[in-house]
Amino acid sequence: MSNDPKFTVRRARWPEDASDMQAIRAVVFIDEQNVPPELEWDGTDDACLHAIAFDGDDIPCGTGRLTADGKIGRMAVLKQYRGHGIGRAIMRQLLAIAADQGIEQVTLGAQTHAIGFYEELGFTAYGEIFDDAGMPHRSMRMSLTSS
Repeated sequence: MSNDPKFTVRRARWPEDASDMQAIRAVVFIDEQNVPPELEWDGTDDACLHAIAFDGDDIPCGTGRLTADGKIGRMAVLKQYRGHGIGRAIMRQLLAIAADQGIEQVTLGAQTHAIGFYEELGFTAYGEIFDDAGMPHRSMRMSLTSS
């Protein structure tokens, strides 16, 4: 991979893109972060809207999802692709999907080390730190309305 990888992000199709997105999430969450598989595979993916990123060779490298009630989650970028803007592009895609769905506010549970990343995108942290899958998280939100 070059130092300035080209990548594309698009709205994913479930179940057509499911195996690619599941493979990314298995590496990031189950293998790297030791999330128990029964927590990662919560049975709600088919009801969510997803985004997927591909590198310049059309290899899947990142993903995220949006629930019907506006919660963004399962944000994952493979380690070798981090730091190149792919996560931001996935978030922008998910925010655009949310706006298209008429969702007025999006929320997420950020791992505490990623709070700055989400703040740069316009999210605001609120509430206390909480545990999710053995990792500290904090709730964050962003209004998608102009008022």
